[in-house]
Amino acid sequence: MLLHEGDISKRAYIIEKGAIRVYFNHNGDEITSQFFFENQTIASIESFKKSIPSRGSMETIEASTLWWIDKADLDWILDELLEIKTIRTQVMDAVLERTFHYMDHFISFIRDTPEQRYLQLLENAPHVIVRVPQHYIASYLGVSSVHLSRIKAKIAKRGA
Repeated sequence: MLLHEGDISKRAYIIEKGAIRVYFNHNGDEITSQFFFENQTIASIESFKKSIPSRGSMETIEASTLWWIDKADLDWILDELLEIKTIRTQVMDAVLERTFHYMDHFISFIRDTPEQRYLQLLENAPHVIVRVPQHYIASYLGVSSVHLSRIKAKIAKRGA
């Protein structure tokens, strides 16, 4: 467990090996909002930046090798390095990519059916389907594990 919902995020992580999921509690159910894999950076951005309680939790879901940095150290480094345009651009790109993902995921819940969300995940991030346990994928798609099984069976039947 890297961060519990309600705690203040004091570390940012880089994933060398493994997988992490971000989730929040909704009336006792864990709702997965995002998955992270090798060479990605993860932190509870709002909590990390504003020193406020995190809205979600972060946990490894595979054996993982992580590099981490404390907020104070990262703040100091960024103050020094953000004068360098390429590093400033890389930092902004990483933050924007995560924001774009959240926007796409949110819009998909309004626009698409669970089956369409599963097919998009299968097309855009097949590694998630292979590496992440099905109950986390179901949570990410906003369905029960049983419903996800039905969706997969329906798709398999059409493909046969």
